[in-house]
Amino acid sequence: MYDAIDFSRFFEIAEQYRDRDRYLAAATVYHLEREMTFPFQARCIEKRTISPLREDEAVPVVGMTDEVVSNREMFVLVEWMDREFGVPLSQLEVLDVDRDTREAVDDWHYWNGDGRRSG
Repeated sequence: MYDAIDFSRFFEIAEQYRDRDRYLAAATVYHLEREMTFPFQARCIEKRTISPLREDEAVPVVGMTDEVVSNREMFVLVEWMDREFGVPLSQLEVLDVDRDTREAVDDWHYWNGDGRRSG
């Protein structure tokens, strides 16, 4: 069953981004925030220069970042070495999660052009 849509949260995010790409990014963040249940465990599936995580490293994902960079890359907050920071969602594979979280992440990998990375 779906919760009521919180349009105030959606517009709070979307108001920051007036151009089309930023608006799509805000809509994606809103969708992911609604569908994913935090915290959950994830595993790094590839090394990225913008992230300190190593391949196969497991981390707890605790939320979405407050800043939206683009609609091509979504960042989630992880706890790592006593710190909390954002890493690309595309870098992670979900581990033991509920169905809605798995579907949201799988959808993101698909939309991001990487459908082979189903969690």
